[in-house]
Amino acid sequence: MNRAGRIILELCLALAPAALWWWLARAPESGMAPRFFAQIAMLAAPLGVLAWFHRVYPSRRLAALALAPALASLALFANQTLAPWVWLLDALLVLVAVIDLISLPRAGMLSVAREAGRVVSLVKPHPITLSVRNLSARAFDATIRDGVPADLEARPDELRHHFTPRSLAVFEYQLVARRRGAFELKEVFFRVRSRMRLWQRMLVFRVDTTLHVYPDLKQLGQYALLARLNRLNLLGVRRTRRVGQDNEFERLRDYAVGDNYRHIDWRSTARRRKLTVKDFQQNQSQRVYFLIDCGRMMVNRAAGLSLLDHAFNAALMLSYVALSRGDAVGLLCFSDAIHSFVPARGGMNQMNRLLHGTFDQFPRLVESRYDRAFLYLESQSRKRSLVVLITNVIDEVNRLQIEQYLENLVGRHLPLGVLLRDRRIYDFLDAKAPRDGGLYRAAAAADILAWRQQILTDLHAKGVLSLDVFPEDLTAPLVNRYLDIKARHLL
Repeated sequence: MNRAGRIILELCLALAPAALWWWLARAPESGMAPRFFAQIAMLAAPLGVLAWFHRVYPSRRLAALALAPALASLALFANQTLAPWVWLLDALLVLVAVIDLISLPRAGMLSVAREAGRVVSLVKPHPITLSVRNLSARAFDATIRDGVPADLEARPDELRHHFTPRSLAVFEYQLVARRRGAFELKEVFFRVRSRMRLWQRMLVFRVDTTLHVYPDLKQLGQYALLARLNRLNLLGVRRTRRVGQDNEFERLRDYAVGDNYRHIDWRSTARRRKLTVKDFQQNQSQRVYFLIDCGRMMVNRAAGLSLLDHAFNAALMLSYVALSRGDAVGLLCFSDAIHSFVPARGGMNQMNRLLHGTFDQFPRLVESRYDRAFLYLESQSRKRSLVVLITNVIDEVNRLQIEQYLENLVGRHLPLGVLLRDRRIYDFLDAKAPRDGGLYRAAAAADILAWRQQILTDLHAKGVLSLDVFPEDLTAPLVNRYLDIKARHLL
């Protein structure tokens, strides 16, 4: 339908109730009820046309002003001679509303652009910039809301601004992702107001932006910065004393408290007039494989994230550390099937492959098949590797499988079983003076912890390294265990 036909249709829909009311008013046999409902329809029809075709709605201010003629019409019950004044008040309100309606901004008066980085870190604030240009010679107020999917959170969620004529406004807000994966920001919503704020219009602008939410990436940059400053202890990464001494020179750096005086480079110290020490790197390149359980045992949440998200964050952090030390890193995600496999490679470009192998993996409500995961890894990796299994143990069946397959790796590989704790179990034990059912819950929690401790003891007896840690605290202990393995030359 062209523009002229649409205008004719809108006029017909708006005037049809008025014609019906006029016909009922002239018909002597029509009662009061039909005329009353026809009058209500006559008043509501124009508002319905504006809302349906133009997304224009009356504001609260207009509704408040409409109370004046409504209250004045009550005086007609006492004196019918006041009818002309009531009609005059109605006409004045309609005239003011129509004049103010003309000042309402249209979509063609605005242009919108969005700027955002494509890569987003999970639960980390990500800056988004909206550029809005007022192309008209009118000033108006507007409320802006970006079309953010349900798993993303905008802070703040609404932006308010007074646009001056022919101006450019730039808005910045933070976007926080609650789930990994690919997301589309498709629309930007505006609510603009007329000059006297009697009307408001909803405008929608199509602005497509693709975002890929990955596990926490900002921790990698933080690690690199603190590593240069020799302040990794701020992340919980402790200094590990090496057994023996590697003699492959890596770099020169400033002296820090606790460094070995024998490593001071006196020539560089004299030239820089500042104590300078030598750093050495280990002279062997080794392999690290992550086996990450994506089954039902990783669905639980801790500190706002699923156990799987915590596992990915820690695995990527350790991958960055291992790659920066010359090791090769690989990844295998599994549940009842193999979902993602990244062969072990060295070099920092491997981080991109690991990120793409993890960002769209989510916990599934299925039973994990450890046999498939370990057999697949065995067929893909023959060289001795550090195999890090990150999972959760909640029953005896899973315990037997984990112990069996990790034990089978002893000799060919170096297995490390990472078992994630449930903080709520410890909360039951820490409860002061438990009453009623609290005492039974504390006893059950103690029994579960004793059972988990037996698992760790059995793994140690079979030559399997283990790590029992809370999910939100996983990163630093996992990195420390890797550094300890490297320092003791266990691989």
